[in-house]
Amino acid sequence: MAQDAATLDVNAHGEVVHEQHGPMEQFTIKPLIPIHVGRLDLSYTNSALFMTFAIALSALLFWGATRARTMVPGRLQSTAEVLYEFVADMVMSNAGKEGMRYFPFIFSLFLFILFGNLLGLMPYAFTFTSHIIVTAALAFFIFFAVTIIGFARHGLHFFSLFLPPGTPLWMAFILVPLEVFSYMIRPVSMSLRLFANMLAGHVLLKVLAGFVISLGLLFGWVPFLAVFGVTLLEILVALIQAYVFALLACIYLNDAIHLH
Repeated sequence: MAQDAATLDVNAHGEVVHEQHGPMEQFTIKPLIPIHVGRLDLSYTNSALFMTFAIALSALLFWGATRARTMVPGRLQSTAEVLYEFVADMVMSNAGKEGMRYFPFIFSLFLFILFGNLLGLMPYAFTFTSHIIVTAALAFFIFFAVTIIGFARHGLHFFSLFLPPGTPLWMAFILVPLEVFSYMIRPVSMSLRLFANMLAGHVLLKVLAGFVISLGLLFGWVPFLAVFGVTLLEILVALIQAYVFALLACIYLNDAIHLH
């Protein structure tokens, strides 16, 4: 695979060395503000910084959009309204009217992942959604929250989710283990889907960008066109993956509320 041009560094002996940065270097978590409490590392990292950016941009978008609240909306207000209505329709369609009480969480989740995906496409940015620890934390939080909601609303009747009423008893020995496994695997599939899509796309962009540099002006335009095309594709993937993650959260929420 192509690598970026070498950069100069100085080792412990004062000697100048060449350091190569490969396509995986962009995913390195680096502490910006070291914070250590005993053996616990609570450092503020580049990943945390871009999470902060994602939250701040979400807040700024809706602060700016709702500041004027004109009858004829401008571009910013129109964008905010489209996002709001899009997620509201998704929650209503997949979790029903009772699911709308959880709309603020689903909306915040969607915006957090969306801005995290899009920010990662900027030069020298960090894509925190390309780390399995981040996507797994979000997925397992949703999994436990939905399970708690299910038990809170239905008690032990929540277990009927794994054996629908009217199912022949002899099928329980086959159906229940399959349904339990399918339920338990939900956070794994959620986290892997988002993580893998973001990781693969950014690695591909980095490799193609390396070819642009190594081939120079004469032939570099060919991989440059590929980089441009893949970047457009990655923007689409960023939107789709934010939608899919929020959509799955709505579907799982619907199971907890309606047991089907």
